[in-house]
Amino acid sequence: QQRTMVFSGDLGDPGRPILRSPAPAPATDYAVIETTYGNRQHRSLPDSVDELHRAVRETVTRGGNVVIPTFALERAQEVLYYLHQGVRDGKLPPSLQVFLDSPMAISATEIFRRHPECFGDAFSQELKQGDPFALPHLHFTRDTSESMAINTIESGAVILAGSGMCTGGRVRHHLKHNLWREKSSIVFVGYAAEGTLARHILDGAPTVKIFGEEIRVRAQVWTINGFSAHADQGNLLAWLGTSPRRKVFLVHGEYQAGMRTMAEKLNGLGIANQMPGMNEPILID
Repeated sequence: QQRTMVFSGDLGDPGRPILRSPAPAPATDYAVIETTYGNRQHRSLPDSVDELHRAVRETVTRGGNVVIPTFALERAQEVLYYLHQGVRDGKLPPSLQVFLDSPMAISATEIFRRHPECFGDAFSQELKQGDPFALPHLHFTRDTSESMAINTIESGAVILAGSGMCTGGRVRHHLKHNLWREKSSIVFVGYAAEGTLARHILDGAPTVKIFGEEIRVRAQVWTINGFSAHADQGNLLAWLGTSPRRKVFLVHGEYQAGMRTMAEKLNGLGIANQMPGMNEPILID
């Protein structure tokens, strides 16, 4: 007998300015759903944007730099979009120096600019009328030498660099030069998995090791999870819908946090579910 299954993949939040909202899951026998934020609700997007602007504004005012660890695809473009809005609306200074220090993110941004047909109507219209990623002092730094030169700037710079969890990439150099500075800020706009450098910083480690050197964490650390590319619990359930299913498989989440909480939620709704462990078989009957 034929059975059907749907996979959520990394499920984004609806109502975002750039990417279209996720389509609801179709009626299938089985569903595999991510649970990155299966245990919480995100802060609203307008509040998250306001917090981003405040973090940048306060840091620049006290003479520091802002380091934003960011993923190259979608997250970097969304942060640029809101920095652009902040300058346009007078919430951020027009003299703000913004560095997109990621060759992959630079290439992705250029692709976004060329394909307005891929996005929602409002953002597509913005792309046709101008450049919603542009800032008066936006610098694309592809070359290593250009990236290294950023570290000579002591104040007034906003640096977007990967990787988002600080496990590699150019952001580690920028953290090395800014984490120990009380005037600087590190702004996290995405999920940080257990064991990553980003998670150690978010969990309040007094020092972290970068390139074999112990660096004191003295910069102000901000967490703005409203920008996450992963849907929160409410939107995960909304995507899943009310169609009857034989079973829902919970994946891509921390066991004691996202997965377990989501399982309890589904149990309360009378929806059969399973959290497959490593090498654990699943039964499709």
